[in-house]
Amino acid sequence: MAAVVLALCLSLPACATGEDGGASRPPTSLGWGLTHTQYSADNGDPTAVETARKALSAQSLPQTQHIMGWGADNPEPSPGRYDFAALDSRMDFIRKTGGTPVITLCCAPDWMKGGTPGRTDWSRRALETAPDPEHYDDFAALTATIAKRYPDVRHFIVWNEFKGFFDDSEKRWNYEGYTDLYNKVFRAVKGVNKENLVGGPYLNMDSFEPGRTTYQSALRGPWGSVDRRVLDAFDYWNAHKTGADFVVVDGSSYTHDDETPPDRFRAVDKFTAVGRWVRERTPLPLWWAEYYVEPGADGDGDRWSDQLRQAVQAAGMIAMVEGGATTGFYWNPQRRGVPCAGCLWRSTEVTDGTGGEALPMLDLVRRFDTAFPPGSRYRTVEVAGPGAARVRALGDDEATLAVNTLDRPVRVKLDGRTVDMGGYQVLWLKSRSL
Repeated sequence: MAAVVLALCLSLPACATGEDGGASRPPTSLGWGLTHTQYSADNGDPTAVETARKALSAQSLPQTQHIMGWGADNPEPSPGRYDFAALDSRMDFIRKTGGTPVITLCCAPDWMKGGTPGRTDWSRRALETAPDPEHYDDFAALTATIAKRYPDVRHFIVWNEFKGFFDDSEKRWNYEGYTDLYNKVFRAVKGVNKENLVGGPYLNMDSFEPGRTTYQSALRGPWGSVDRRVLDAFDYWNAHKTGADFVVVDGSSYTHDDETPPDRFRAVDKFTAVGRWVRERTPLPLWWAEYYVEPGADGDGDRWSDQLRQAVQAAGMIAMVEGGATTGFYWNPQRRGVPCAGCLWRSTEVTDGTGGEALPMLDLVRRFDTAFPPGSRYRTVEVAGPGAARVRALGDDEATLAVNTLDRPVRVKLDGRTVDMGGYQVLWLKSRSL
């Protein structure tokens, strides 16, 4: 019997019209791109930097950069004294690659969170600290200054994963504080240019292992249960926000404790479940600021084969689309001159002639962005054959993506065409009418 993979249009505005917004208004959905992190392609060996620039220039991708941390220096070390040199460099690199720039408005200068003006604490704790409430207006003013400095940027994400907004005494997120900050930033950025698009709340949809009842929520499945406190935070923000042009979340298919799910491919169904939960609460376009499928990948980064990694990543992207996502940013974990599993390009610190070269994960992101841009009209992909239940597929009128989730070859029919798929193969086909 045929196994049918449903890829529905999801009733998104862009899906209904085939385009997103009018000619003069920036799109509220951007497709599939990447986040620049501490070490990225704008620094290193000049030849390697140019190689990476060419690789990224081959196709315009949305690219996001934080205003402090992850490659950017403290933008306002003291009140009214600015330092945008590092941020300028990153934004200039994005422009040179033809990417669509997105700015993540995080994190805050030290003096806004109890630190000494003129000093910057780069410890992890410092970046995990939110501004003091009496400095929310100061942070909003800084975001307005940034919006003015980069007038070509039209997309802004407010903060990152509620950093610093956990109330230890109440054992819950301080969603009132975040929403207050968000609303001030929303008004400030919109005040610079009403065409600027702003979104939040960039919550980490953290989940616990199946069977655990602590903070259990109704949003659960074989992959586990999303922390009820996160959902409470989302609902409060959604009800009390001044406005938003898109909704931002992030998360992983594995659990809060980095536990590997029993079935890595079925665990990505969490992305679909989260997306549908969000879409039940708002018609706004859904963005994934980060998405992870490999426990510990940002640590040792050498746990999975490249083939397995690509297959699970592709399955995860399919799951996000099936949950209604129209934009996603791959977190690029570049390191300095060492192997980097899952990176998009070889480190630009490498001087042996291979630095900056595109890696397979960049090809996956580019192909996914080309095949399934915002406004795609998804269709049912029929998968038949003995191994059909273990093949995930997504298709529109132009392209079909199929992923063999088994480590051995399978023969299946995709829309009536017999294909042989190798173990963990990610297969791209041109669609054809049934």
